[in-house]
Amino acid sequence: MEKSFDFMCSQLRNGRYRVKIERYTEPRTIPQNALMWMWFTCIERETGMDKQDIHDYYCSRFLRRTTCINGKEIVVSGSTSRQNTLQMTDFLNKVQADAAAELGIRLPLPADRYYQEFIDEYKDRR
Repeated sequence: MEKSFDFMCSQLRNGRYRVKIERYTEPRTIPQNALMWMWFTCIERETGMDKQDIHDYYCSRFLRRTTCINGKEIVVSGSTSRQNTLQMTDFLNKVQADAAAELGIRLPLPADRYYQEFIDEYKDRR
């Protein structure tokens, strides 16, 4: 049985509280992760660069953030494993655009006409 927000607040002891309401987002999906690794396999095959290095490069490029550790401000790379579906979509869009602009490699999306051919070419090479 759900209790009302007002009731739950009335049960709190005296003191100061902070309530934070965030929109719920799903974690990245398995298909998003699979697409990312197929894309990195394609880039690996087309360029000769290791796909893990490609992954790390794009994480460093697009998931970089500044944090403070032991009083020092440093830059760290984020991880795709901690992305939600919206963040992962944004990351994939940036990878796709960069691969086209910088490497001349067109990375297809599932809705693209030749996507099945792309899957047939790269899915078993992860």
